[in-house]
Amino acid sequence: MEWEKLLADTRIGKKIDPPYDPEKYYMSEFEKDYWRIINSASFRRLQDKTQVFPLDKSDFVRTRLTHSIETSSLAKQLTAMITKNITIYEKDTPYKITTDQAVLAADIAMCSGLLHDIGNPPFGHFGEVIIRDWFKNNLGNFSYKDIPLTDSLTKHMKNDLYNFEGNAQALRLLIKLHHVDSEFGLNLTASVLNTIVKYPVDSLTFDEKDPDVKNHKIGYYLSENEEFSKIADITETKINQIYYRHPLTFILEAADDIAYATADLEDAFKKGFFSIDTFVEFFENELREYEKAGLFTKVQIEKSYLLIEYFDELKLQFKKEHSKEIMIFQNWLSHVRDWLLYCAAYGFTHSYTEIMEGTFKKDIFEESFHGATICILKSVMHEFVYLTPSITKLELAAQSILYSLLDKFIPAIIYYKEDTETNPMYKQTKAEHNLIDLISENYKENYLKSKTDDPVNNLYLRLLLVTDFICGMTDSYAKNLYQELNGMN
Repeated sequence: MEWEKLLADTRIGKKIDPPYDPEKYYMSEFEKDYWRIINSASFRRLQDKTQVFPLDKSDFVRTRLTHSIETSSLAKQLTAMITKNITIYEKDTPYKITTDQAVLAADIAMCSGLLHDIGNPPFGHFGEVIIRDWFKNNLGNFSYKDIPLTDSLTKHMKNDLYNFEGNAQALRLLIKLHHVDSEFGLNLTASVLNTIVKYPVDSLTFDEKDPDVKNHKIGYYLSENEEFSKIADITETKINQIYYRHPLTFILEAADDIAYATADLEDAFKKGFFSIDTFVEFFENELREYEKAGLFTKVQIEKSYLLIEYFDELKLQFKKEHSKEIMIFQNWLSHVRDWLLYCAAYGFTHSYTEIMEGTFKKDIFEESFHGATICILKSVMHEFVYLTPSITKLELAAQSILYSLLDKFIPAIIYYKEDTETNPMYKQTKAEHNLIDLISENYKENYLKSKTDDPVNNLYLRLLLVTDFICGMTDSYAKNLYQELNGMN
């Protein structure tokens, strides 16, 4: 892979120039992408989408919006660190990057950070699980012209629904479900779109246990197969018909990991899910288990222990301060965040040739000083937060909401815009017609534009129309619509 192609500012749709002289008041295409993103309704909706705590009434916890802004900032900073490293430590590399290219790479990473969660449904990652489970448990309960949907759809189509992914939904949303100045959604540059596809595989070929991290989840649906192929052709991340990760995707993933492994802990700490003492005890126990199992090197274990010892320094520093527990923990997290940025920069630089050749299969933290640290931080939420009664209750409420909406809208969509003249048995009821009227016109227009002569493909696209509608909802909208449709208001 080559940076000249990886940083392509090509748009699949037509390029729109401003009314003023673009040479006189120059903006890169990626800076234009940044404006398109923050000016979009989908990005604004992230302010009312769950990061960790569904339907939370507190105003200090992160939402998807604040998490995305933090990830964007970290991704830009990390890209600057890495490109600087390359110019210093990889002088003989055939994959050189110029100063101008480094600036563009940082802008792409910044945009991708804003977008990486834009396809997530209401109620966080639990919302994804709910949608998958609903289709696995209920798709066969509905029929299309007397044939169960499980028999009507192809394996690929069913796998897309059974393994619903916010990552794949993000690409679909950005290239299909917006109407700005192009038929290609927000009409973002190919490089930005390619970077957000963390997993460049479809639902027939992904494998959670594959040794190559890029194959662990779905990155695009069957419905976007053609468009993703065009994007990869432009950036030349498709080699011999195999899709490879865009190098900036490794940076985006590291920035996302750093953001939620530190910021989410701060929110949980503020909400009283654990104290510093219980956190330290858990951290040390995990390190001992890692050490026994030989999962990390002696140096990695020692570096993690040094982080825990840093708490003692902070306790002395804030001995006379009020609210010292939260101040100690926030300062500790800031220290850890800096270390993780350093380690991610090292990990990328250390594996630079493999990344550029598409042969690197790991997380860039794995062999760094704090490979063990990031693993522990990512497991803290499972230990202290996700299985608590308060979160369980909120997740059960989220499940009731999404199950109810799917129960209503999936059967209502089956015969939407179908020719019923020849057989009036197969048509929408008045109530189903009214339900579909609630779906955004943008989403319905996309369906009508995407229709083909294949009735099975059209059925698949109609089912995606419902997931498009639900994924576009904020937590509050989903909750309110559920209450209204069930006569609770």
